[in-house]
Amino acid sequence: MKTFACGDVVPGCRASWVCDTEDDILVQVATHAADHGIVEVSDELVAAVRAHIVAVA
Repeated sequence: MKTFACGDVVPGCRASWVCDTEDDILVQVATHAADHGIVEVSDELVAAVRAHIVAVA
């Protein structure tokens, strides 16, 4: 299991996810990005998200 909190990349955002894989989190984050006005997810954003994904025991 993996977890990601959007607020780690976008200060003030309280959205978070727990998913089976990093790819599952990235799918959820890509959908959520529209809430921040992001239409196209850049490689830099993907890298920032990946850097803040944490394994859950």
